[in-house]
Amino acid sequence: MIKVWLMIAFLHTPSLPSVKYEATIFKTEHECFEQLAVFMNMYEQKPQNYKENVVVDAHCLEFKSFPIPRFSPTNGQSQSFQS
Repeated sequence: MIKVWLMIAFLHTPSLPSVKYEATIFKTEHECFEQLAVFMNMYEQKPQNYKENVVVDAHCLEFKSFPIPRFSPTNGQSQSFQS
């Protein structure tokens, strides 16, 4: 088993019947928190009327996983991908 990090982003508007979410996987905690900051900064840059109608939240969660070929040490490059 390996440790990976999931950034889970939540979005809700009054017109949605439930909360929408998206998860992205990262090799390191640092990469996850960097992308979390990018996501939250993008939201903060939105106009106030947008933020009054769209609520977002995001978290980085540690997760044990079976080996992922994209994260193999021989690959030499850290990558993220959408789940």
